Amino acid sequence: MSRIGKNPISVPSGVTIDISKGNLVTVKGPKGELSQQVNPDLGVNLEDGTLTVTRPSNSKRHRSFHGLYRSLIANMIVGVTDGYELQLEIVGVGYRAENKGNLLILTLGFSHPIYFMVPQEVQVEAISAKGKAPIVKLTSNDKQLIGQIAAKIRAFRKPEPYKGKGIKFVGEELRRKAGKTAAKG
Repeated sequence: MSRIGKNPISVPSGVTIDISKGNLVTVKGPKGELSQQVNPDLGVNLEDGTLTVTRPSNSKRHRSFHGLYRSLIANMIVGVTDGYELQLEIVGVGYRAENKGNLLILTLGFSHPIYFMVPQEVQVEAISAKGKAPIVKLTSNDKQLIGQIAAKIRAFRKPEPYKGKGIKFVGEELRRKAGKTAAKG
């Protein structure tokens, strides 16, 4: 049996879960509302504040769906109670970030600034402090969406391995390479 899929999900107080026909799971909490369509083969049961996902057979397809949908529902519950936050660090001389509402303006060494419109479900904040690299802070209740937006922002200028210039996640370890001068000796 799936190690992830068999774990029950405890539903905290203040969170309501609605399971409609067709296995549409809707989770409502203090930070918003999220919905996920669950595969109709799987069963979703809510009893006494614990939610369980069951599968009809032991086939590879059902086993993979079992863990997947259990994780997606657990992420929705965490999202509507605590929310998710990702921080991106912009490393490089002259690299800047600013936001006007949900419009993120990035200056990344190109001949033009990059204008990126962030969806309404994600709040964006650009933090610039003197002597430190600018940080773009993303907050949302949807883990999938915030990860996708962060990946798109990072793709504008991925960190390069020699000087480490580019956009990286805060705390991300970069694999650095030695330059040409290291070969002389």
